[in-house]
Amino acid sequence: MAVQKPSIPKGTRDFSSTEMVRRNFIFDSIREVFKIFGYLPIETPAMENLSTLMGKYGEEGDRLLFKILNSGDYLDGMQDKEIKMQDLNTFTHHIAEKGLRYDLTVPFARFVVQHQNELVFPFKRYQIQPVWRADRPQKGRYREFFQCDVDVIGSPSLLNEVELVQIIDAVFSKVGVNVLIRLNNRKILAGIAECIGAPEKLTDITVAIDKLDKIGLEKVNEELIQRGISPDSVARLRPIIGLEGKIKTKFDVLNTFFEGSETGRKGLEEMRTVLEHLKNLAPKNKFDFDIRLARGLNYYTGTIFEVKALDVELGSICGGGRYDDLTGIFGLPNMSGVGVSFGADRIYDVLNELQAFPETIRTTTKLLFVNFGTEEEKFCLSALSSIRSAGVAAELYPEQAKLKKQMEYANRKGIPYVVLAGKDEIATGKLTLKNMLSGEQNSLTLNELIKIATN
Repeated sequence: MAVQKPSIPKGTRDFSSTEMVRRNFIFDSIREVFKIFGYLPIETPAMENLSTLMGKYGEEGDRLLFKILNSGDYLDGMQDKEIKMQDLNTFTHHIAEKGLRYDLTVPFARFVVQHQNELVFPFKRYQIQPVWRADRPQKGRYREFFQCDVDVIGSPSLLNEVELVQIIDAVFSKVGVNVLIRLNNRKILAGIAECIGAPEKLTDITVAIDKLDKIGLEKVNEELIQRGISPDSVARLRPIIGLEGKIKTKFDVLNTFFEGSETGRKGLEEMRTVLEHLKNLAPKNKFDFDIRLARGLNYYTGTIFEVKALDVELGSICGGGRYDDLTGIFGLPNMSGVGVSFGADRIYDVLNELQAFPETIRTTTKLLFVNFGTEEEKFCLSALSSIRSAGVAAELYPEQAKLKKQMEYANRKGIPYVVLAGKDEIATGKLTLKNMLSGEQNSLTLNELIKIATN
C-alpha cells in the first residue's frame, strides 16, 4: 500500500515556532490596546447554527459559508425526488444544520441576545479567534484566518466611532505599520442611491462599488447595469464615486447633491462629527473620507471603516462599521453597535514583507546552559530556577552531548547567550557567559548574569 503524502486543505497553513512567536507579537499587541481602552474578552464556538449565519452577509457571504454535514445518516428520511432535486439550498438545509463561523460579529450579536441579562450596557468586548470562508485562496486571502474584533454595543454615540479610530491608530502604531484609515457612512451611500433614482438597489450598488479598487470604474459600471440599475442612474452615480480631493470639497459637493435626501444629509452630518473629533485628536496615521468605501456586508447601517497599509500592496487589513439592529434578527431590537476587525494574517504578511518584526521577538529562549554532566546538571537546574524567577527565558540542554552539538543547537534556535557551568565555574562561583553573536565571553556571578540577561 502506497504511503499517503501528508497535506493540508487549500487556504489553510501550518505555523512554525518562529511564525507563532511573530503571530503572538501581533495578537499580544492588539490585545494590549483593546484592554487599555476598557474592552473585555469573550469567545464563541467555532460552529454556529446555520439559521444564525445564513442571510446576514448577503448573497455572496451565504455562498462562502462552510457547512457541516449532520452526523449519522444525514440522508435518512429524504425522498428520492428531494435527493435528486437541483435546488442546492433546499438540499443543503436537509443535510446540514450547522456551519463554521464566517466572522465574529454575527456570533457576537447572537451572544449579546442570549446573555443580555448578564451584560452591562454599553458592552465593550474583544474577541480573537479564527473564522472560515470558502473563498478562492490567493495572496492575502485564506480559507481559515484569525480575526481580532473589538465592538461596543448598546450605545448609538458617535464617540464610539471616534474611539475605534483611536484603537486602530494605536494598534498600527504599536506594531509599526503605516496605514490609511478610510471612513464613509452607509447613510451617505443610501442617500446616493435615492438621489440617482435607485433606492431599492442599495445592496447592488454597495456590492459593486466595494469592488472598485479590484476591477476599476468601467467594470463597476458594467456590473451595476447587469444588476438592473438603469444607464441613466449609473451615469448620475459616476461623478460621485469618482469624487476625489480634499474632505471639504467632498462635503460641498454632497451637500448640494443631497438636497432631496434626508438620509444622505444625516449620514453626512454623522461623518462630519466623527471627522471633526479626529482632526482635534490628530492621530499618528492618516485618515480620509472616501465616498467609494462601501463594505459589502448587509448589516452595516452607519459609519464604516477600512484600513490599508501604505507601504505594501495588499487588500484591507482592518475594517468594520456601525450596525443598528443586528441583534433585532435574534429578537432584541434597537441595540445599536459598532466595531472593527483586525486581520491578523494580513498584518503578519505586511510585517513579513516589510521585514518589520522586532528583533527581540525572534526567539523565546535567551540563555542556554551547556550540559557537562550529572553533577553540573544539578547546579544548572538550581541556577535556572533563579533565572526564570527573574523573568528570563532559559533552558538546559537535555543531554550530555558534545559541546559543538550544543552550540549548534543554540545557533539554530537563535539563542543569544550560552552559559558554561563546568566543575571549575561551579567551584569559583563564576559562570562563563558567551555572547553567540560577538563571541565575547565573560566570567560572572549568577546575580551578574541575571542582571545582563534582564537588560
